Amino acid sequence: MAAFPQHVDEFQREVVSRLETLSALAGSGGLDAAVDLLSTCISTGGVVQAFGTGHSEGFAMEIAGRAGGLIPTNKVALRDAALVGNHAIAELTGEPPLERDPNIARDVFATVVRDPRDVFVIASNSGVNGSVVGLALLAQEHGHPVIAVTSLAHTHAVQPQHPSGKRLAEIADVVIDNLAPFGDATLDSVGDVTVGAVSSLTSGYIAQLLTIGTVATLTARGEEAPLYVSANVPGGHDRNLTFEARYGDRLRRSA
Repeated sequence: MAAFPQHVDEFQREVVSRLETLSALAGSGGLDAAVDLLSTCISTGGVVQAFGTGHSEGFAMEIAGRAGGLIPTNKVALRDAALVGNHAIAELTGEPPLERDPNIARDVFATVVRDPRDVFVIASNSGVNGSVVGLALLAQEHGHPVIAVTSLAHTHAVQPQHPSGKRLAEIADVVIDNLAPFGDATLDSVGDVTVGAVSSLTSGYIAQLLTIGTVATLTARGEEAPLYVSANVPGGHDRNLTFEARYGDRLRRSA
């Protein structure tokens, strides 16, 4: 245990250095293209459709349906194929994992109540799994801009798994590098296997930077930025429901 503080410090450096790089990127306008797409989407009445599988679902949770976040947002998930679509729950498990199946993308996409003004924001550390690439291709096919959050180091080190032969980063209109290394984990000094994954931390930070940038852009234009307040403060839940009602069944708050 005596060596543990050393590893904490090492991991802190790995995380903080990446967050500082992302902050500098945002400050220099490196996220402006994504923010412009999102602010236009919100301004014109669109909904931000956020998707991620595995740990990247955490990114979608940061974008959609949380305190301090934009109200016109949806978290799209693989389980929607069963909860909303026609798949049986048993079909969501097995080997290989469903996220690698390109065929599930069409079934998930069919559950999304879409509008031409919507933007899709898709997170995947590897950026090569069939469901992620398939959903991105379907979104573009139907005229929706796609913003990708992915590890460029990882995605270019592995082969695409979708029949198209494409990676998420090769499809998206805007690509944001989450700065995770190949394999995601950062510390090889602790044991036999590298530990200290960073993609969830950096992607969550990117989600918040995009939200802040979108709100700042809308506010600077003198436009409304519909935001959630915590449902756990007095009056918060009722206030949020009032705003959600503007979008009818286009917003889905599910598991």
